[in-house]
Amino acid sequence: MTTRRVFLKNGALAVVSLGFAPSFLARTAFAQGRSSRAKLLVAIFQRGAVDGLNVVVPFGEHDYYRARPSIAIPRPRSGDDAALDLDGFFGFNPRLNALKPFWDRRELAIVHACGSPDSTRSHFDAQDYMESATPGVKSTSDGWLNRYLQARRLETSTPFRAVSLTPQLPRMLQGPAPALALNQVGAFGIRGGQASDAIGASFEAEYAAAADRILNGTGREAFDAIKMLKIADPSRYQPEHGAEYPRSPFGQALKQIAQLAKADVGLEVAFADVGGWDTHVNQGAAQGQLAGRLDDFARAIAALAVDLGDRMTDTVILTMSEFGRAVNENGNRGTDHGHGNAMIVLGGGVRGGRVLGRWPGLAPDRRHDGRDLAVTTDFRDVFAEVAVRHLGLANTSAVFPRYEVMPANFPGLLA
Repeated sequence: MTTRRVFLKNGALAVVSLGFAPSFLARTAFAQGRSSRAKLLVAIFQRGAVDGLNVVVPFGEHDYYRARPSIAIPRPRSGDDAALDLDGFFGFNPRLNALKPFWDRRELAIVHACGSPDSTRSHFDAQDYMESATPGVKSTSDGWLNRYLQARRLETSTPFRAVSLTPQLPRMLQGPAPALALNQVGAFGIRGGQASDAIGASFEAEYAAAADRILNGTGREAFDAIKMLKIADPSRYQPEHGAEYPRSPFGQALKQIAQLAKADVGLEVAFADVGGWDTHVNQGAAQGQLAGRLDDFARAIAALAVDLGDRMTDTVILTMSEFGRAVNENGNRGTDHGHGNAMIVLGGGVRGGRVLGRWPGLAPDRRHDGRDLAVTTDFRDVFAEVAVRHLGLANTSAVFPRYEVMPANFPGLLA
């Protein structure tokens, strides 16, 4: 007999069977047995600390070029590798070309010099602080998006209200509220080779009752969640409007977010992450290590926005990274851990075509600790504005503990 077990972890029911693909299922019931179309937030984490100064380039700042003799992005109109002019002072890295049309249509905005009031340069700590939204506090038990899900309950919520396209539930979504981690949408369910249907039926019959006993009656909803995805039929999904996703893991993750969004299974919060941004050595400028990551990053996000079509009216895509990079390039033609960074926000209701936040300057006496881009916008003000003005959160106190959220401090992303 194959050994099977049911266990709880990170606020989700995980059904694990030796020889079967794991499923991370939400502890929630279908409200009235149906889904609803709600506002959607797609949160994207660039793990490793992306160099925001070479993503959104302050080409109007002379100190930028003095600090980076070999990795600076050339000024606009100086060749194929030149920055894409945004507003006469800031420009996109040319490998973000896929996102430029959204800027031109005023659907995309940037918050620069944004980050944490905590000055840690530890990847682990900074990611934890950003995902928990409690900078400097390591004891926080849940993530800020999970606290949002707890604070704003929906009558029509489904097991797919919050989904992460990652192997493990990210810190941001961990907590008591239901959330799913799906490595592959098509793999969500019970698998057993050619006998999948028979084994799945047997598994459901044997373990739905056990799960009900453990979770007070929600075991059946776990299998209803599987059925919802089967109805969506992700294996036959075709992107719309000419969208072309990169074949990279990140591109395919965003493609699956589009699948779930258009399947109308009640998706409200989606998460994806992408690594490879820790560029200490041979970072490059418009060509090289960083540029290659940015090309994939931009094309994937652009494909998602194009694919969603008019659903972007109800969608905001928000990018983040734990901290930025030092202003000066290092001796290995790379950049070391820094402080302030840039966030990109794209979607419905976004007051785009603007670089928001107060620019502190890059002169040595204007830098954080004499070496980094200073932070002038607390990342919690960005999160809070999206939660309030896009997702409809009324009371922020439970979502952002130990922090006084004031609309006057919002960067002004959304109307």
